[in-house]
Amino acid sequence: MKLALVDDHTLFRKGLISLIEMVGDNYCILFEADDGKDLQTKISKDNEPDIILMDIHMPNMNGFETVEWLNANYPLVKVLVVSMIEKEDTIVKMLRLGVKGYLCKDVEPKEMGEALRSVMNKGFYYTDFITGKLVHSLQFENSGSQQKKLPVVLNERETEFLKHACSELTYNEIASLMYLSPKTIDGYRNTLFEKLNVKSRVGLALFAVRNGLVEL
Repeated sequence: MKLALVDDHTLFRKGLISLIEMVGDNYCILFEADDGKDLQTKISKDNEPDIILMDIHMPNMNGFETVEWLNANYPLVKVLVVSMIEKEDTIVKMLRLGVKGYLCKDVEPKEMGEALRSVMNKGFYYTDFITGKLVHSLQFENSGSQQKKLPVVLNERETEFLKHACSELTYNEIASLMYLSPKTIDGYRNTLFEKLNVKSRVGLALFAVRNGLVEL
């Protein structure tokens, strides 16, 4: 698994590398960067990590700006946030930008290993703490509002896929459950990304909750 670290604290980056080495030996650190600007000089199509572990508050180019840049230029790279910030609005904003998980900097080796494997295999890693923040934010947004008509038209199979996408199931497991090929499921996902104007599985979940397709 190819990794990269983006954090302006050199000492923390070295500690994170040590933590990753404790998790296992199947990880390769491609590079380290101080912030988003530094990342831009080091990443390339020939030096593209599977996962970037990234802080939020950094000089020159912060985590929000960096994730937006990665979405536009390296959409296949998965971002796992590692930060001490626990403010709900910050966490939800990063999730909406499409990050695949969120860890606190005091993370234990076991959880780090689980997070990396989950992001690589399932495409996301959300703890109960993070899920609670997201749910609370959605409930606040939806409080006092009436159910709205869906802004787009979804057919029955798209709706079924969307509901499954809001679960812990992997895309391959969804394909098996719906008796479809993984390639067909990828087609449903890409179609919904375009229809709903979202970029990630979190975006699909946000749409489904806001429009009453799944219950919290």
